[in-house]
Amino acid sequence: MSRGLTLLFAVAGGTAVANLYWAQPLLGFIGSDLHASTASAGWLVTATQIGYATGALLLVPLGDVLDRRRFIPGMMLCAALALIACAIAPSLGALLVATTLLGFTTVSGQLLTPLAGDLSDDTNRGRVVGTVVSGLLIGILTSRTISGLLADAAGWRAIYFVAATVSLAFALLLSRTIPPVAPKVHLPYPRLLLSVWQVIRQERAVRWTLFLGATAFGVFTLFWTGLTFLLGAEPFSYSVSVIGLFGLLGLAGALAARRAGRLHDRGRSMPATGWGWAAVVVSFVVAALAERSVVGIVVAVVLLDIAVQGVNILNQTRLFALAPGARSRLNTAFVTCNFLGGAAGSAAASVLWSVGGWTAVALTGAGLACVALLVWVLGRRGPLLSAGSD
Repeated sequence: MSRGLTLLFAVAGGTAVANLYWAQPLLGFIGSDLHASTASAGWLVTATQIGYATGALLLVPLGDVLDRRRFIPGMMLCAALALIACAIAPSLGALLVATTLLGFTTVSGQLLTPLAGDLSDDTNRGRVVGTVVSGLLIGILTSRTISGLLADAAGWRAIYFVAATVSLAFALLLSRTIPPVAPKVHLPYPRLLLSVWQVIRQERAVRWTLFLGATAFGVFTLFWTGLTFLLGAEPFSYSVSVIGLFGLLGLAGALAARRAGRLHDRGRSMPATGWGWAAVVVSFVVAALAERSVVGIVVAVVLLDIAVQGVNILNQTRLFALAPGARSRLNTAFVTCNFLGGAAGSAAASVLWSVGGWTAVALTGAGLACVALLVWVLGRRGPLLSAGSD
């Protein structure tokens, strides 16, 4: 797979997955405009992730049986229509429905990732997949900054109109550049969906890795949703544009993803995963102690993003090594579990913030990370070892 095509996949995937996060730094802004509380607006993040997990479950497996030159641009077109629905939503209820549909149709990034694995060889698959995933991560992180700045300048609806235009442009570009790849299997749709669960049931390594992935994304969204509440409240009281700028700190995580892919290629996947989870624990401890310290929050953000994104790409690359003929279906399981974990994390953040503020959010994240670290310790010499690690 050429570097140019790899870069295109990374940028296209990043712009697609950014659709899931436009609302995150704007929760207070949107809530005020639509006459709803910030906590109620927090459900926009949950609704988007539930839609995304559903789309990953029902649509991503089709990447193994359909012509992806048509399927991927088609999904980008559908996402553009959902973005327009978000932009014109007259109430929070309507916006919740529109963001759920947006999540459901925003699966092109998760179709591009296994396609990149299919188009690369065994010696550089970790690097290629890591680069594409880095693009997705950069899209996630910069989306918060772009969203905050544009909302301050032109209102929160403007970001959805702009995103719809970008989605249409990439749909056209990808329809002309994705190379022909023959479908891997020919299965009726019900059997295709059933085969996802068959892979999960048959491979213990898949089940353990999916648990770690869901936990990683759960603590990630728990942190970022809670951080939006923290930075918008006293003593910070930051504007949405300033809150969005914190997303740029997470760009270090995108660089970590590329490095993690190379570690997998060198056979160092398992020890790197353990160090990543240890860093997640430390980042939440720092966050708990830094409730009123901008410097402490910055340190926690950078460390958490590096650790979580590194763990994420190691999990995903190990899964792709298990069944080359079923990468889209493995990615379905991975993304569905991740975003169900993410939906739980964002919902938990709203509840925890109402009950115990930032301390409750941070300590819960630390506890979940400790559980994941224990699972890694128990599985590294057994269940996880068959997933392509050293």
